[in-house]
Amino acid sequence: MTNQEGRLVTFEGGESVGKSTQAALLAAQREALLTFEPGDTELGGELRRLLLSPEFRITWRSEALLMAADRAQHVEEVIRPALLEGTDVVCDRYAESFLAYQGFGRELDLDFVRSLTNWATGGIRSDLVLLLDISPERARVRTTMRQKVDRFEVLGLDFHLRVREGYKALAAEDSDRWVVIDADRPPNAVSESVWRAVSERLGW
Repeated sequence: MTNQEGRLVTFEGGESVGKSTQAALLAAQREALLTFEPGDTELGGELRRLLLSPEFRITWRSEALLMAADRAQHVEEVIRPALLEGTDVVCDRYAESFLAYQGFGRELDLDFVRSLTNWATGGIRSDLVLLLDISPERARVRTTMRQKVDRFEVLGLDFHLRVREGYKALAAEDSDRWVVIDADRPPNAVSESVWRAVSERLGW
């Protein structure tokens, strides 16, 4: 274990904005641990299968609890140990997804959602949140190019508009920790903006 804890950088945004691509590029450039939610533990893999399957019926409250369970396991097995060892972590989705999707998108009580995610993370917050922003209409064009879609991708436009506005609200209330990046550009242009943000905010 080192004396310096690692930094946690998370990628957020709606569907088909390029989070996975940009997270992988940043992690490789920084030689950081790349991880994701939901699903990057043995338990999480099973939860992800249930959570993302459009055929499996899950109530909104059950969905929130399963998401919280995945995050609690992920923090204890993957994120916390890496940070304590001094390893930087890049995560594709984290606590802010929970607030945007379950709080704003599903319109569950936001105070409850905040309390639940704080409990699940054990207080571990992202040092920097990179919000890849694109209109839901444009994202839907990208989604239709896929052969397989998940539970959230098939939801209506109103849901995704609420998620986007939720993300923007979260970014506005915590601008020291968030950077909003226009994702409706070629991947190399987006990655340049990502690297500029982490360089300026974290000194990477």
